[in-house]
Amino acid sequence: MNFSRMWAIFVSRNREFFRDKAAFGWNLLFPFLIIAGFAIIFGGDERKEFKVGVFPCASSLGADIDRCVPPQIEFIKQVQFIGFPTQGEGIDKLKHHKVDLLIERGKTPLHYWVNDTAPKGYVVEKMIQGVLNQGTDHVMVRQEVVSTVPIRYIDWLFPGIIGMNIMFSALYGVGFVVVRYRKNGVLKRLKATPLTAFEYLSAQMLSRLFVIAFSLTILWIGCDLIFDFHVEGSYIDLAIVFMVGNLSLTSLGLIIASRGTSEEFANGLLNFITWPMMFLSEVWFSLEGAPRWVTMVSEMLPLTHLLSGVRKIMNDGAALVDVQLELAVLCGFTLVFLSVGASLFSWNK
Repeated sequence: MNFSRMWAIFVSRNREFFRDKAAFGWNLLFPFLIIAGFAIIFGGDERKEFKVGVFPCASSLGADIDRCVPPQIEFIKQVQFIGFPTQGEGIDKLKHHKVDLLIERGKTPLHYWVNDTAPKGYVVEKMIQGVLNQGTDHVMVRQEVVSTVPIRYIDWLFPGIIGMNIMFSALYGVGFVVVRYRKNGVLKRLKATPLTAFEYLSAQMLSRLFVIAFSLTILWIGCDLIFDFHVEGSYIDLAIVFMVGNLSLTSLGLIIASRGTSEEFANGLLNFITWPMMFLSEVWFSLEGAPRWVTMVSEMLPLTHLLSGVRKIMNDGAALVDVQLELAVLCGFTLVFLSVGASLFSWNK
C-alpha cells in the first residue's frame, strides 16, 4: 500500500468537489432546507399527537373549532380537533386513517365512532374515556364502529411505498444517468447521429417505464402473497394510473437530465425534488389538519395525484371516471415536463 498515491487521490478528489461550487453549495444548503421545512411544518410546542374529528362543524381548523368541541374533552393537550360539516365526510376520513376518532357534536351521551383497525384509535378512545370518568359522576358514552368495511393501515400505506419506489426509480434512473452520460461524452457522440433530442428523451422515458413496470409487478406479487392486499377496484384501472404516474415522474427527471453536467449537483437537485414529495404527498401519513398552504403545495406535486388515484381505486373501488381529475393532472404534468426537457436538452457539456 502506497500512502503517497492514496494521499494524491484524496487531495485531488477534495479539490474536485470544492471547485464544483454548485455541488458544494448544495451540500450545505440542502440539510438546512430540510431542517427548516420540518421546523415549519411539524415544529412547535403545541404539536398534537392524535387527531379527533368533530361534526357538524363549519370550521375545520383555527379558533372557531373550539366552539364545536364538547367541553368535557376540549382541554386534552395531546389531541388536535378537526371539524367536518357532515357525518359522511367525517366517516370517510376515519375510514382512511386521516383521523383517529370521530365525535358527534351536541350529543348526550357522548356519541363517537372509532375504526378498530386504526393504530391510534384505541389509544384515543381510552384517553377520552379516562378524562370523562375522572370525577365521581361517570359520563355515559356511546360507541360505534364504522359501518363500512374498514381499510387496514397496511392497505392505506402500501400505495405510498409503491409510489415512493416509482418516484426514486423514475427520477434517478433518468435524471442522474443522463447527466453521467453527458459528463462522460456519450451524448456528444450520439449528437453525430440522426437521433433528435425528443426521440432520445422519449426512448429513455419508455425504457424506464418498462423497467419500473417489471419491478413493480414482482414487488406487488411478492407483497400480496405475504400481506394479502385488498383491491376493491379493477387491476386494469390500477395499472393505468400507475403507468400515467410513472410517465409523469420520469418526464420530471428528464428536466434534470436536460442540462446537468455535475453528478453531485444533479444528485442534490434530485434530493430537493424527492424529499418534499415524500413528506407532502401522504406517502407515510395523512396531512389532514395541516395548514392550508401545506396542502396547496402538496396538490402541486405529481406524486400526490398518483397516490390519490391509486388509493381511490384500491381502497374505495373507484373506476377511471372517478379518478379522471388525477389522470388529467398527471397527463398535464407529463406533457409540460417532456416539452420543457426536450426544449432545454443539450448534447454537450
